[in-house]
Order: sequence, then structure tokens, then C-alpha cells
Amino acid sequence: MYFYTLLTALVVIVAIFLTPLRYKVWVATATIAAVAIAALTFVVKAFSGDAVTLATFSTPMFGAESFAVDKLSSLFLLIISIAAMATVLYSRGYVAGYVKRFSPAHFSLHYTALVLLVVSMMFVVMSSGGFSFLFSWELMTIASFILILFEADRQDVRRAALNYLVMMHIGFMFLVVGFVLLYNVTGSANFAAVVDYFKMEAPLPLFVVLFIGFGMKAGIFPMHIWLPEAHPAAPSHVSAIMSGVMIKTGVYGIMRLMQAIDNNTALLYDIGLIVLLSGIVTGLWGVIFAAMQNDVKRLLAYSSIENIGVILIGLGIAAVGHAAGSNLIGMCGLCGALLHTVNHSLFKSMLFFSAGNIYSMMHTTKMNQMGGLAKYMPVTAILMLFATVAICALPPLNGFVSELLIYIGMFNGVSDGHEVLYSIAGIIALSLIGGIVVLAFTKLYGVVFLGSPRSHHVAESSEVDSLRIGAMAIPAALILFIGLFPQYAIRPVAIVAEAISGADNSIAINHFAPTLQSLSAAAWVLVAIVLLLYVLKHKLQSERKIEQGPTWGCGFTATNTRMQYTGESFSEGLENIGKPLMKDAVDGRAVDKGEIFPSPHNYRIEHKDKVDSLLGMWWVKMMHRINDWVMYLRTGRVNNYITFALAFFVAVLILSIVGIL
Repeated sequence: MYFYTLLTALVVIVAIFLTPLRYKVWVATATIAAVAIAALTFVVKAFSGDAVTLATFSTPMFGAESFAVDKLSSLFLLIISIAAMATVLYSRGYVAGYVKRFSPAHFSLHYTALVLLVVSMMFVVMSSGGFSFLFSWELMTIASFILILFEADRQDVRRAALNYLVMMHIGFMFLVVGFVLLYNVTGSANFAAVVDYFKMEAPLPLFVVLFIGFGMKAGIFPMHIWLPEAHPAAPSHVSAIMSGVMIKTGVYGIMRLMQAIDNNTALLYDIGLIVLLSGIVTGLWGVIFAAMQNDVKRLLAYSSIENIGVILIGLGIAAVGHAAGSNLIGMCGLCGALLHTVNHSLFKSMLFFSAGNIYSMMHTTKMNQMGGLAKYMPVTAILMLFATVAICALPPLNGFVSELLIYIGMFNGVSDGHEVLYSIAGIIALSLIGGIVVLAFTKLYGVVFLGSPRSHHVAESSEVDSLRIGAMAIPAALILFIGLFPQYAIRPVAIVAEAISGADNSIAINHFAPTLQSLSAAAWVLVAIVLLLYVLKHKLQSERKIEQGPTWGCGFTATNTRMQYTGESFSEGLENIGKPLMKDAVDGRAVDKGEIFPSPHNYRIEHKDKVDSLLGMWWVKMMHRINDWVMYLRTGRVNNYITFALAFFVAVLILSIVGIL
């Protein structure tokens, strides 16, 4: 298998590099399409029966391993396949603006890394564990690192990419430690051996070690610090697949661990509390900082952290519910978490694609340089509004469905008396998250697409090419389907939830059926009302003469485009609450309250969380220190260098004599 895999990879890489520039994207598209079709074939087989084993082999470190597709990996293969196709199609129009800036080899490397990222993510969710899992995980990290470095001539991009690489390898070391512990105790490093480990040793240390390793990739607080830096630096289609899909591989790892608990009630309860608390903190932290951002892509990056928190809240409630003996609460939370994993991959991909459209025209992602873009990019405005409604969990779209399932589980916990305190904590946290999400994305959409243009780039903007719009239509169609037909979307999710928890999926399906059917009917009624109002408005306006004039200036006679809400003023109230958590970078000076007739001011502020300065920059200081040591040794004298070499050989000799080497 290794030989054929390496041969296929070599053929694809050579084809991408040798193909003329205009056809490189189509070679990558064909490769990803072929891989996606093969993956979907295995998905169908796994859902209709037992797990499908693709290959078994022996690894040099951890013994026998395999690549297989079961129901949990099927769901993630489905997510990866859909997002990968939309991403590679979108990339053609996005990278076209860089053709004159970079060489053909640069684009060859980019598309090679994109194909490797997709394939490595599929290998991650198909691996049984051990060496093959760690190898695929590392390949995924390296491929995404290369993709972030697309604009490597920019210093901020190089810094963000290096920060990402360092943080991912810290997480990787935790995973290595976890798999080594597993192998030393059980003689196997497969995920299936976790069940035996939990019976033989204290389970929490292994869970915490692996949870940190997976949490680093998922962006769980306080391991989230790479996300707000990497996404603004990466191309928008790379941000889409990294945020929509890649960070979910961390969630996949956590689900694999929870699947291995095997009815250990006490352990399930403890792990449920850890996951629930992590979800609450991660969700609130992410959404508060999302609402305070004035950069489109940084806002979306923090929003991804928030959505990981929502998924963890669902998983935590599921674990606590199962531990308390309520399969209904467990299935509600688990189905909600799984469906939100799917939903987030869809609407977050659309949002980053929209951000890419905006950046292509505006050449910036700073909100306060935009405004009024809906007039010049109407299709992008409609599609982004669509994704914005979905991420705000508003009906009739998919985000509402998944969060509703989590709410149902928590309300059942309160009404049935199962872990009432934790259910109430989850309800409060999810309610706060939901409210601030609406604030954040109302700010994003309003400042970018509504109001008056703040720069000449707005008037020079136009709609993007049809292929990028078509790529955005793929997740849009699925968002609409899940929102309008939730009773069908829940069935495959319930099957996966059964595979994780062992509870009968009919519990969820029978309980949700009446609610979701009513929700579907209400969604269709809402759509019908909106369409009816639109037709009525169009008909009434067609019979009237519409006059245009300047916007009322509230009594001011010399209004200008600066007299409108900025992103900073929109979220000012929330910033007062979150000030203790922030570290602000300010450029310029704000208008003082005592200035009755203020002079012109330039003022820009960037909000970063303090965790970034505490945990994110330590490696920079470490590298500076190492550099100082190295420079100290560079004396410029040959006799000193000979002395260093002799000292090294003496040290090796001594260590060899005492048996250390």
C-alpha cells in the first residue's frame, strides 16, 4: 500500500509542477474530485453496514495498524470532501490576482500542499491510531503551514506561519506522549486500546494529555492563540478549509476518546465536566473577542473558536447526561454537537469565501475602510447575509437546528432533574454566546455592506467571477437543505451518535421527529412569507416613482462618510466589559470628549487577548535568547572554533565510556 500511495502522490506532484500555469488548478481539482468520490463510496458502505477496512499493515514503532472507515470517520470524510471541492474551485479565481506577482513554481507548491492537506485529513480520520495517525497529523500540519505561507514575502505572514508551526508541534508532542503511554501499557497504540488502558491505569492523565494535543489543533482555550494570527495571514480559501474542516480533526480526536470510555460512568462524568467547562470558556472567550475585532478575517477566526466551544458544550452535556443515566440527554447533546460540526464547516467556508471576494476588490480586510459594498457586490452581499444568518443560529437555516438540539438536551436535563446545575450553566453560556454572535455579525455585515463607502476602493469594486460564486453555492445549498429539512438531516447524525455512545439512535429520532417536522413546516412558512412580502413590495414599487436624495443628516448640513458607525463604535459597550481581557494596540489619538470643534484625527485600534502575550510570544523570546547564545559563540577566531570542536568530541567520548551513548 505504501508503494502505491507514494507512487500516486509522486505522479500527482509531478503533474501539478509540469502542467502549464492555467491548468494547475484543474489537475488539483481532478485529483481532489477523485479522492472525494472514492471517500464517498466508502462513506456509503460504512453507513449501510459495518466498518470498511481499506488496509492493514505493521508500523516500525507501534505494531499493527490499519486504515478503516466507520460511521464516525464517515461523517468527517463527508465534511472534508465537500469543503475540499468548494475550496479548490474557489481558489482558481482568488489566486488569479497573484499570477503576475509569483512564479509558476509558487502556484505548483501551493496546489500540491492543498492536495496533500485534503489527503492527510482523510488519512487522519481513517487511521486506527499510532504511527499512521501521527504521520498523517504531521503531514496535515506541514501542508497547512505551506499554504499559510502563500504570501511569504510579507513579514506578518511569515510570523503567523511560524507561530502556527511552533504551536502545532507543541500539540504534536503531547499526542506522541499520549500514544507512547498507551503503547507501553497495552502493547498497542490504536484508539481501540484506549478502552483497555482506561481499565488498567488511571484514565484522566492520558485523557488530559491527548485532550491538550487535540485541543491545540481545535483552538480550545487557552490553546487558541494561533487561530487569530494564521487566518488573516492565509489566503481566504485556505482559511476556509482550515477553519471549516482542519480544526475539526481536533474535535474528531476528542470524540474518539469519548467513544472509548465504554460505560465507565465515573470517568464519563469527569470527562464530561472537563469538556463542558472547556466549551463554555472557549465559546465565551471566542465570541467576546470576535465582536470586538475590526478586521473581517480576525473576526471570523475568533468566531471559529466560539463554534468549537459550542460543539464542546454539546459533547460535555452528552457525556454528563449519559453518566447520569439519561440516554435522551446524551443523544440530544451528541447529535447537536455532530450536526454543528457539519454546519460550521458549511457556513464558515461561505464566510471566508465572502471575505476573499471582499479582499480581492478592496485589497484590505479592515472593516472601517469599507461600507456600502452591497451596491457593488450584490451577489456576494446576499450570500454573506445567508451565511451570517446561519452562523447566528437564526431560522430557517442550519445553525438554528444544531443549537436547538443542544438546548433540548439541556432543558431535558433541567426538567428531568439530571445534573440540573450543569444544564443551567450550559443554557446560560449558550444564550450569552448566541446573543453576542448576533452583535458580532450584525456589526460585520452592517459596516462592510451597508452605509456609505469609506474609501474609493468601494466604488471601484465589482462582483467576482462566476466560478467563485458557484463554489459558494455548494455550501449554501446544504445550509438551506439542513435548515428546511432537519428531519432528514438528523438521521445520519443519529447513526453516528449511536456509534459513539452505544445508545439506540431511535431514542433521538423518535424524540426529535415531531419537533423537527414542526420546525421544517415553520421554516417553509417563513420562507413563503418572505417571498410574498418581496413580491408585494416589488409590485407596489413598480407602480410608484421612486425618488432619490441624500440621507437625512440629523440636522447637520455638511455630513460626510465619516459620520457613520464604525466597527469600533458598534461594539464599544461590549469592549467596556471585556477590557480586563484585552491588550490593545493603538495608532493615533481618539477625539477627546472635551473637544467641541475637533480637528481631524486618525485613530486605529486593534484588540488582542492577553493570553496571546502570555502564551503566544514565548517562543519568540526563546529564539532571541538562543540567537544571543549563538552570536556569543561566534567570536571570529579559528582557535576558538577548534576548541569548541575538540570539546564536543571529548564530551561524546566520555558519554560513550559511561554508556549513555
